[in-house]
Amino acid sequence: MSDLGSDLRNTPTRRKLLGTMAAAGAMLGLNAAPGTAEGTAAGSTSGEMHAAAEEVLSLSKLRSYKARRSSSWDRTGGNGDAVRVEPGQSATLLDVTGAGVVTHIWFTIDSKDPNHLKNLVLRAWWDGESTPSVEVPIGDFFGLGLGEYFIYQSALLTVAPMKALNAYFEMPFANAAKITVTNEGSIRTNSLYFAMDYVTLGSLPHDTGRFHAQYRQQAPCKGWTNDWLHNGDPLVNDKKNLNGEGNYVFLEATGRGHFVGVTHAVIQNQDGWFGEGDDMIFIDGDALPTINGTGTEDYYNGAWDFWGKEFAYPHNGAPYMKDAEKIGGRYCLYRWHTESPITFEKSIRVTIEHGHANHRSDNFYTVAYWYQTEPHAPFPALPKPEDRVPRLIAVDGPAANPPKK
Repeated sequence: MSDLGSDLRNTPTRRKLLGTMAAAGAMLGLNAAPGTAEGTAAGSTSGEMHAAAEEVLSLSKLRSYKARRSSSWDRTGGNGDAVRVEPGQSATLLDVTGAGVVTHIWFTIDSKDPNHLKNLVLRAWWDGESTPSVEVPIGDFFGLGLGEYFIYQSALLTVAPMKALNAYFEMPFANAAKITVTNEGSIRTNSLYFAMDYVTLGSLPHDTGRFHAQYRQQAPCKGWTNDWLHNGDPLVNDKKNLNGEGNYVFLEATGRGHFVGVTHAVIQNQDGWFGEGDDMIFIDGDALPTINGTGTEDYYNGAWDFWGKEFAYPHNGAPYMKDAEKIGGRYCLYRWHTESPITFEKSIRVTIEHGHANHRSDNFYTVAYWYQTEPHAPFPALPKPEDRVPRLIAVDGPAANPPKK
């Protein structure tokens, strides 16, 4: 058997890695004095040394911003660290001027309203804009698209015990930021606890996009037929869809920017696997999909209808799944494109089929998250609070006459 360690030391990749490590060590004073044979990696450049140092020193590098927080702490010094939000009223959570970045948002909520995750609406305005760049029911913003709490962890959103909502999106602003929560329900929110962590800066780089989040729903999606008993029926399976006609739309935006991900909740109104639909993303006016997927579970980086198993990873997940593939089945899903945000120069249209070629009539509730230049295109009108509450919808086909098993 060969000496594996010797083989690795003799590969170009291994030699490059050792050279980078040596260069970083020299800059940290961990190797011999600079200029000696032991302290200098052969072939390394000052650029490589600088990059290596930046990586190993990323946490210890001194910052020039100022850390700040806007929270619901008791201004009397007591322990009443929450605000009430009456029906029809709004609470202002952040209202600052100057340049900065919101880096973290945290909530926990005490409310007797069983639908408070759908009735409380989070809105954010950057730089004095007239319409919000964020307009989302608070539960949906944090991936709780069916109005129920569950615990999960991802790179950008987490829900921790007990009912602790966290978001880690960067939300930059050049001269002003305002964030509110409005109670659009009929029951008072007794206690809204919040923390808005942000930093202040002298100015923003010119190429900084503004954060956006937009809610949409279709309850139900409009399937083109109910004359089927299972997804493999030839009538359904042989249907073609090349241009995205009838697809569910996550997002339509104009300007320059990049799409970073989506949360997606589903209620099945019909039996069988809901996710035969492909994702189709149209960029800068392309008539056919610029990016075309192979199935709903594939877009969420799972496979084979998730095998009915819940999971939550940094970039993708199906952390909530009940009664999978049955009428009344419920799912919450997410996908973050942080490894390579999907860029657009003029416009983007992010869509997905509801069933193969859009044959199914299930309920979709989604939030799209992206960055772009301003001004942004008008958002669709937010559905009425009572229409946002997830419920099973009676439709024809397998929902009315499910196949015998």
